[in-house]
Amino acid sequence: MEIGDKLRNLRVQKNLTQEELGERTDLTKGYISQLERDLSSPSMETFFNILEVLGITPEEFFSEGTAAQKIVYRDEDSTLYYDEEHGYELKWLIPESNEKEMEPVVVTFDKNGEYKTFAPSLSETFVFVIDGSVILTLGETKYLAKKGESMYYQATEPHQLVNHSKGKSKILIVATESYL
Repeated sequence: MEIGDKLRNLRVQKNLTQEELGERTDLTKGYISQLERDLSSPSMETFFNILEVLGITPEEFFSEGTAAQKIVYRDEDSTLYYDEEHGYELKWLIPESNEKEMEPVVVTFDKNGEYKTFAPSLSETFVFVIDGSVILTLGETKYLAKKGESMYYQATEPHQLVNHSKGKSKILIVATESYL
């Protein structure tokens, strides 16, 4: 059975070099290379040790489902929230995005709509204005962005986005999850 490609992919996902994996499993870099090229077959004990270091069970390793990750999401996968008091609709584009490194959302502002004020964090935030115009207040400074423009900032000060258009505005926000 050929396992090399899967071992290599798991090692790369864990940001380990062949040498680092070898050190953690008491194997040589050369032997790890041979395994990944299917030039050698490990003993069961060695194989289980490698899987333990890679953080995966033998069942998960041999399951066809572990290699598949969801790449394409449809509109029906998204979740909507409407805040009537503040006049905006929030659409999470990726299920469970709050558990991931980035959280992409679309915010549609009603006239005079405003998103909540966020506390300072180490989060990096990208905003693209799909329609209308918005004002970002970052600390004491205000920034205006119109349709087709974008903003990119580190959220180290309190920050808020508000609609600046006479009608609705729509923006895409992608923020990293990083807290102070």
